[in-house]
This record gives sequence, C-alpha cells and structure tokens, in this order.
Amino acid sequence: MLILLAAIFALHIIGIILLLVATIDNAWWMTDTYSTDIWARWVEVNGKWNYTDLPTGSAYPTDYLQAVQASSVLACIFSILGIFVFVAQLFTLAKGERFTISGVFQFLACLCIMIAASIYTDRFHRDEKFGWYGHSYILAWIAFGFTLISSITYFVLRKKTA
Repeated sequence: MLILLAAIFALHIIGIILLLVATIDNAWWMTDTYSTDIWARWVEVNGKWNYTDLPTGSAYPTDYLQAVQASSVLACIFSILGIFVFVAQLFTLAKGERFTISGVFQFLACLCIMIAASIYTDRFHRDEKFGWYGHSYILAWIAFGFTLISSITYFVLRKKTA
C-alpha cells in the first residue's frame, strides 16, 4: 500500500507541475513569428522576442480570456490544495473517510483545466490559417487526464487501509 500511495503522490505532483507549466509558459498558440499564451504574446522582431499585450477585439474576447485565465489559475490552486489535504488526511482521518477531500480537489482542478482548454479551443484562433497549438496547450490537456485519473484513484482508495 505504501508503494501505491507513493505512486499516487508522484502522479499528483506531476499533475501540479503540468498545470503550472501550462498556465505560466507562453506557448498556447504559435506561429513562426509569434507565440501566445493566456497572458500575453511574444513577437519575434529582428531575431529578438518582444513581449506584447494580447490583441483586443473579436480575436480575443476579454470575457472568454478572463474565464480561461481564472480557470487555469483555479486548477493550479485546487491541485496544490489537494496535495496538502492528501498528506494531512493520511495521518488524521479514519479508514473510509480518507482521500475523499483530496479527490474532490483533484476533480475540481480537472474540471477547471478542462473548462480553460475547451474555451480556448472554441473561442480563440478559429479563423487563423497559419499556426498551431503549442506545448502549453497540449500540457493542459495532459494535465486534465492526470488530474482526472488522480481524482478517480482517490475516490477508489477511500475505503482502503494505509
């Protein structure tokens, strides 16, 4: 059981790292001349990358952008809270009550990052012919999978002894 708990802890930490990289790094949408994340855009001019604000208007609707930003940050917060609750539950709660709260936090993180990536997919870069989704966008979807698996595992383990 100790090895299983260590594996779940490692899966949770990997999920947190992926969520943080997806939220912070600047590669949600890329072309040959610019790289965009949910916070700003980096434009290459004369071989140097320059930080610029995101475009305004119909290309980047502010309300949807704020929803993506908030959901991404909430996913990170819920996942980090979940790991602290996981460790605390190991030592404080009785069998049958353990891991339920951790599972809820992971499931909330899973929903938040899914909402962020889904809104980004649906509302941004729909009319652009050149460009591709960057590694941060892909990591967001991978983090969704990891947090979903982690939350399901927590719910399954709530009846096990540790």
